[in-house]
Amino acid sequence: MADKEEPKPRRQSPAKSLEARENQMIALAVNLAEEQLKSGKASSQVITHYLKLGSTKDRKEQEILQKQSDLLTAKTKVIESTQTSEVLYKEALEAMKKYGGSSG
Repeated sequence: MADKEEPKPRRQSPAKSLEARENQMIALAVNLAEEQLKSGKASSQVITHYLKLGSTKDRKEQEILQKQSDLLTAKTKVIESTQTSEVLYKEALEAMKKYGGSSG
């Protein structure tokens, strides 16, 4: 028998949503890939995947995606703000009409 005992895998509580379950699975896959890379038993696909993640091209692509996401968020805020302004403008016009009264 070996002196060194393998640590027992920690039991995780069940995920409460699909997204949480996906995150658990991703974490397990990343941990397994890390073990394989450290032991030298990683497949060429695993090695290539992590090499691509570290490449300048991939980092630039991620940066572009982040900036596109930020731009979409900003555009959404402008649209929402414009819609709010239009509603406020209409309400102000209606209030002015009521206060202006009509002479008969």
